[in-house]
Amino acid sequence: MKILIIGSKGFIGQHAVQYFKSQKEQVIGCDVATDYEDAEYIQIDATNSDYHFIFEQHAIDVCINCSGAASVALSLEFPLKDFSLNTLNVFKILEAIRTHQPRCKFINLSSAAVYGNPASLPIKEDFVLKPLSPYGIHKQQAEEICREFSTYYAIPTCSVRIFSAYGNGLKKQLFWDMYKKFSSGEFIELYGTGNESRDFIHIEDIVEALQLVIQNASFTGEQINLGNGEEYTIKFIADLFKKHLQTDKDIRFNNQVKPGDPLNWRADISKLKDMGYSSKISLDHGIRNYIQWIQGLN
Repeated sequence: MKILIIGSKGFIGQHAVQYFKSQKEQVIGCDVATDYEDAEYIQIDATNSDYHFIFEQHAIDVCINCSGAASVALSLEFPLKDFSLNTLNVFKILEAIRTHQPRCKFINLSSAAVYGNPASLPIKEDFVLKPLSPYGIHKQQAEEICREFSTYYAIPTCSVRIFSAYGNGLKKQLFWDMYKKFSSGEFIELYGTGNESRDFIHIEDIVEALQLVIQNASFTGEQINLGNGEEYTIKFIADLFKKHLQTDKDIRFNNQVKPGDPLNWRADISKLKDMGYSSKISLDHGIRNYIQWIQGLN
């Protein structure tokens, strides 16, 4: 099987390349960065991405779109850029697939941000979508584009809604910021009340879930939650960091909610479990390894 991973230099993309190569699949990476060493890598123009030449020159069985922006704050500040990366780019890729290789399976990496603050937990894929930010809206629009190409052009598409991803290599978002705060200052100040919650999924579990999606999804424009069906509060996470860092620093919450941030998340992963998914990385183990990885950077 030949797999094209667009956004192969990003956090999830890099891990996906490594995983599928370890599964003896033929993998082609694609991103905007320059890479003179990887013969199976395609560079695209960051300012005017065009995917037609890729699908003209290569027979692709599966295309996984790991590209795009992943910042709620930056989507509020630069909405046009976020739209271009997270929505327009998906249309461009699918148009190239429709034109040259309409049998190619397309997996779009979406986000739980499309849900916003759900009416109840756990969150099922058929819940009404109420995104709280341009980022969430643009991810929702990308899902609609996937449905469009599936419905009108019979392109096999699927969107996976990833909840709170983490793991070695991620140099942003909650865990990265939390480590940095524990490493400086007399106390730790975090947003919110501490009772906000997330459903965390380790990158190693994500890439294995992608393999299950390739093998088992219907590819009729459907959406699939990628999480663990477990809810952990931010206070619980901060206490885990405190334990593994062996520090006695005080943790304080400022009771301020960041614009665009939801309150509580827990995924219903029935669809994913029906495909054979089970988590292999516990949160405690994942955080311990993540801390060790960051410490190894210094």
